[in-house]
Amino acid sequence: MSISPARAIHSIQLRSRASVLPSGVCVHVKHPQTSDLSHVMASPDLADLSRLYQTEFVRSARAVGVLWAVCTLCFAVIQVVVLVQPSWIGTSDSHNPGVGTAPPSGTLGLFEVCLESDRPVPDCRGRLSSLSPLPSFQSVAVLVGVSLWAVWTSVLCLCLFRFCSAATVYKICAWLQLTAGFCLALACLLFPDSWESPEMRVLCGDSVGSFSSGNCSVHWAYILAILGVLDAAILATLAFVLANRQDALLPPLSKEVTTGLLMSA
Repeated sequence: MSISPARAIHSIQLRSRASVLPSGVCVHVKHPQTSDLSHVMASPDLADLSRLYQTEFVRSARAVGVLWAVCTLCFAVIQVVVLVQPSWIGTSDSHNPGVGTAPPSGTLGLFEVCLESDRPVPDCRGRLSSLSPLPSFQSVAVLVGVSLWAVWTSVLCLCLFRFCSAATVYKICAWLQLTAGFCLALACLLFPDSWESPEMRVLCGDSVGSFSSGNCSVHWAYILAILGVLDAAILATLAFVLANRQDALLPPLSKEVTTGLLMSA
């Protein structure tokens, strides 16, 4: 009995669709209408690998992010101490007791000049509560104030993790910390240039001048300000790195899920 060509072709197609390989893996025919989601669901190994990768990334990013946030808060506290403490410069012990009159002993900051006296409390000129810095250090105080504002704004921006993506918040904080470090660096450079002032002459003698401290030496508050510049640079760099990792390392379909996991921690 003869078979028509159309029926023969139809029979061959049915057999090819129902064929099974010897290893037990079925042959799947991909139709043009199949969506990307069904393709991902048909690959459990790829889904498990993506989920594991996402979990490890969230753990590492969470740990580094918490460390960065704690260091940012510490940097903000350091900025407050640098601004209010009258210990940017002070007298040294290089005077010989038998030569001439001993110069006054004390320290100087951006808002106050404190001279030691017979009382337990030093005699300080100027007042921080009036928010009026010493005339010779007004520009330095303004720069430190701007730096203080920028770093505390970056601390407040940590609350934006609840409303914005992590990468956006990291970038905002990074630019604020760069601004804080730049202003603090300018303040550290302008401070020695302002040493030729009446306040410095009273405390350090007539030999003072620009970048010449006379009988005085820099104290811990000025050194802390210089360390604050390095701290701001490190924190801003780390924030940019965290922001770029949020954008580059995660798969595109899991960025929103990862942001939610970071915020729910």
